Amino acid sequence: MSNRILSVGSTFPAFKKTSVVSLEKGNEFYDITSEDHKNAEKWMVMFWWPKDFTFVCPTEIAEFGKHVEDFADRDTMLIGASTDSEFVHLAWRKNHDDLRDLQFPMLADTSKSLAEELGILEANEKIAYRVTYIVDPQGIIRWVSVNDLSVGRNVGEVIRVLDALQTDELCPCNWVKGEATLA
Repeated sequence: MSNRILSVGSTFPAFKKTSVVSLEKGNEFYDITSEDHKNAEKWMVMFWWPKDFTFVCPTEIAEFGKHVEDFADRDTMLIGASTDSEFVHLAWRKNHDDLRDLQFPMLADTSKSLAEELGILEANEKIAYRVTYIVDPQGIIRWVSVNDLSVGRNVGEVIRVLDALQTDELCPCNWVKGEATLA
C-alpha cells in the first residue's frame, strides 16, 4: 500500500463522525461534520494520532488541550481524531488525568473511511499517522504535517503556521505573529 496523502489545495473530504465531547453522562457524544467549521466561518485544525492508551499520543493531545483558547482566539475549531471508537476515547479520557478536561472533540473514525480518504493510514496496522491538517473556512486544505508513529509534533508550530496563513500575506522563515510580513 502506498500513501497518497491528501494535501495542500485539496478540498477536505466530507464527513459525519461521532466524537467525544464530555464526560457528563448523557452528553458524552456529538456528531461532528465537515460542514460545522464552514457554517461557523471558522478555520479547522484536525490532528490525528495512531492509538488511544499509548505513550506519545496523550502528550500531544494534552498539549493541544493547553492551547484550546489559542485556537479559539484564532476563530479555529480544534478536532482530535483517531481510528479508535468513541467508547475507547471516552474510557481513555476517564482513565487519563491529562485528558479528562479536554475542551475539544475527539473524533472516532471507526470505519477508517475518513483516514483512508485522507491517505494517512499506516500500511501494516492500518492506524493513522500523526497528521495535522489546517483547513480554511471554505474547506480547502492549507497545510499538512505528517510525523512518523514514534515522533510527537510541536503544537506551537501548528499555531505559528495558522497565524501565518491567516495573514494571507507572504511570511518569511521563522515568522511569528506580530512580526512584519513581506507583503
